[in-house]
Amino acid sequence: MTESGLIIVDKPADWTSHDVVGKLRRIAGTRRVGHAGTLDPMATGVLVVGVEKATRLLGHLALTEKVYEATMLLGVTTSTDDAEGEVTGTSPVDVSADEVMGHVRELTGTIMQVPPQVSAIKVNGERAYKRARAGEDVELAARPITVHAFDVTSIEGPEIRATIRCSSGTYIRALARDLGAALGVGGHLTYLRRTRVGPYDLSLARTIDQLADKCEILPIGEAVSAAFPRRDVTADEARVVSHGGRLAAAGLGAGPIGVFGPDGTLLALVEEQGKTAKPLAVFV
Repeated sequence: MTESGLIIVDKPADWTSHDVVGKLRRIAGTRRVGHAGTLDPMATGVLVVGVEKATRLLGHLALTEKVYEATMLLGVTTSTDDAEGEVTGTSPVDVSADEVMGHVRELTGTIMQVPPQVSAIKVNGERAYKRARAGEDVELAARPITVHAFDVTSIEGPEIRATIRCSSGTYIRALARDLGAALGVGGHLTYLRRTRVGPYDLSLARTIDQLADKCEILPIGEAVSAAFPRRDVTADEARVVSHGGRLAAAGLGAGPIGVFGPDGTLLALVEEQGKTAKPLAVFV
């Protein structure tokens, strides 16, 4: 039987996240494979994939912060806000580094962001990108996101390179679009590499070819210990939570908590609600 755990993939360019899942189903020999958060086909880097019981972790892991390396090109707008789309406008670029940095600061912190029209967000039950590609003018509502850090590493002519640490749900190509718009010249994303998702970074990631040679799975217990606070329980408490029962709260704060039995086995993810801890997912 295939081990339950996470596979940290270094996604190649031009693969969809679904392509990666399909390939790993064949490599791991199981249908129970899913990913925690889509990475655009153009992008490379960390894609967290769950196998077997670890697929139940994915919805909780998707909410963690992410880090990207990005290259943005000023003076050119596209239909997708990245290099995959058709050019929709061009403009000469005559902006100073101080102007760039001023608008970068405005895009840092908690801001409202309108997602790209070509995105996986659902509009009346249908993905926005399907409506956009059918010729519809899709209007998406702005959503709150947090850009914890927007560190510009170089400005060379119209090209800006940056490292961005942000909340889940942030579109880096929308940042490129909005930075260009704020500067009055337009802009789009030309390169994107995700270097970290929560605690999982490129040091843990393996290429598809490496995984085909040796499918390295991060055991589910280690994966949970890396991502969430850990709570070790008694044998009596282990029996309760293993059957979906609530535990007394331990004061470990908001968000998922990994519960481990006396022998170190992962039992469940719980969330504290008042005086009790409610199971979010049970793994035994």
